[in-house]
Amino acid sequence: MEPWGGSPTQAALALQRATTARQRADRARKLVERYESLAARTSDDLYLRLADVHRTTATRHAVAADLLEAHARRTGQWARDGGPQPLFMTGVAEACGTRSVAVTLVDGDRNQVAVASSDPSSHTAQDLEFVLGEGPARDAVRDGAPVDVSDTGLSTRWPGYGPALRSLGIAQVVAVPLQVPGECIGALAVFDPHPGVTTTTQVAEVADALTRSVLIGQDAVPGLFGGVDYRAVVHQAAGMVAVELHCQVGDALELVKARAFADGRPIGDVARDIVHGQLKLG
Repeated sequence: MEPWGGSPTQAALALQRATTARQRADRARKLVERYESLAARTSDDLYLRLADVHRTTATRHAVAADLLEAHARRTGQWARDGGPQPLFMTGVAEACGTRSVAVTLVDGDRNQVAVASSDPSSHTAQDLEFVLGEGPARDAVRDGAPVDVSDTGLSTRWPGYGPALRSLGIAQVVAVPLQVPGECIGALAVFDPHPGVTTTTQVAEVADALTRSVLIGQDAVPGLFGGVDYRAVVHQAAGMVAVELHCQVGDALELVKARAFADGRPIGDVARDIVHGQLKLG
């Protein structure tokens, strides 16, 4: 199967889903107008609450349509002109008003299972969070609430992670949970060199569209998140180290993380070297 960005069929499917999402947004806006009119005539707060619900729905579908349309256009241009293959996460970053964003998906025990990023800076920031065990995605998932930290607050909140972020030239982090009814499946995080560029409200609108429409909702497109990095190889490497050193898997995972941090390499690369027998930690 061709990766996302190389398939005209998937680009066409994205445009089709975008059109449908736009239609849903239009229908929701009409319902907002209807309920606001009823509220004005009856002074019944119920209609105002219904209007708010449909306003949120309209925003969700409109943002999803924007994301899908923008990426389909990039895919079409790439097919014509060549060059670097477009990433869907690039459009996610633009929708958040920045260049660097990352999505982290977690399992029921809040373990990272997959990550996707828009650029090298956000990828490095995401790797550091996994290695150091502290950071915005972890906090957003744990608390089920937005995170907005900038400048010296980075080092205050995350003594290990904060200074590492600042060394990358990142001055603000905004993260919001990816929530579906009854659970949190991950987080969307923004990493920017300039404080105040984006807000939790703006990022939350994009996160809502990703979670409820693009990732697993009605407008989802198979294979959309090209460049997804699955953490399975990291856990496989930890298992191999545990067997080799006769230690617990959790301790072995910390050794893999520590080696990646010490070497200044992506943890996925270190894990693959271990799995392929090119690196021994014992």
